[in-house]
Amino acid sequence: MTATTTAPVQEPEKHAAAKQSWWRDDSTEQMRRNLGLVGVLAVLIVIGIITKPELYSDGTWVRNNIFTILELASVIGVVTVGMTFVIIGGGIDLSVGAIIALAGVWSTTLATQDFGPGGMIFCALAVGIGVGVVNGILIAYGRLVAFIATLAMMVAARGLAAQISGKQTQVSTSSFINGLAANDFLGVPVLVYILAAVVAAGWVLLNRTTFGRRTVAVGGNVEAARLAGINVKRHTLLLYALSGLCCGIAAVMLTSQANSAQAAMANLYELDAIAAAIIGGTLLSGGRGTIIGSLLGVLVFSTITNLFAINNLSTEVQNMVKGGIIVAAVLIQQVQFKSLSQFFSKNKITTS
Repeated sequence: MTATTTAPVQEPEKHAAAKQSWWRDDSTEQMRRNLGLVGVLAVLIVIGIITKPELYSDGTWVRNNIFTILELASVIGVVTVGMTFVIIGGGIDLSVGAIIALAGVWSTTLATQDFGPGGMIFCALAVGIGVGVVNGILIAYGRLVAFIATLAMMVAARGLAAQISGKQTQVSTSSFINGLAANDFLGVPVLVYILAAVVAAGWVLLNRTTFGRRTVAVGGNVEAARLAGINVKRHTLLLYALSGLCCGIAAVMLTSQANSAQAAMANLYELDAIAAAIIGGTLLSGGRGTIIGSLLGVLVFSTITNLFAINNLSTEVQNMVKGGIIVAAVLIQQVQFKSLSQFFSKNKITTS
């Protein structure tokens, strides 16, 4: 009798609480974050118009500037896709910049270039995947902490790249590779198409495949994923191999932009990729994140870089602004996650 009379009272209270706390709803949090990032992009564009109105009055310049931003975002965007998978899976990869450098240097040696553009691309992808697999083995089967394993790989890969290149810049003689950055199709740079293809493939892999669901499960709760029958070690290895593959693709793109490769290329790309994923909504603790959010994060940073360039502002100021954005994003992430946890815990107590 008591259950019959209290149930109708509890149900409206439950709906009322949910209605009042809609902004805490976990199911719409990523959508709100993405809209917020779009708003940030809009604000940055407005700032550009205010600071340089003479440039934005020219429609042709605006179009070219948009493609400049997209090209600027293309390489780091590809790397961020792989980084997003790793972080969602509960890991971290500090070696992505070094992997790009090693893949770029190895693929531009004279011996490799003798095999033509196909051999160069295959070499870059193979080196990227190979180093990623080594990272995965050390972390999954060697039980090393991801931070330590990838930090060690960052140093080792840079050293190997310097050894292979003799600390010299290696020029790419392949017109096909060099043309990737110089050419466009239907008015859109080829590198932008490559970024779009990688983002689309990453989105499908994360949201429409068993691999994506397992990635979220492993990052959310390793023990629960293991009990559910997921081979956590093998999956972790595959995540780092995927990150290495993205680094191999990025190496080809970066080599195309510079028409050369060197051991110092892609410096600090790991920090840019991690930062873009974080402000895009990927939890550092794992278990949650989206490819679209990470892409928007990349575009925000690329737009800031472009905005600073057209206003002739120093790189030092730009780095300080980026650092502030990263800190703010992490703080917001922590506050939102804490609020969600408190809300659902309270809601569970009320309805039990």
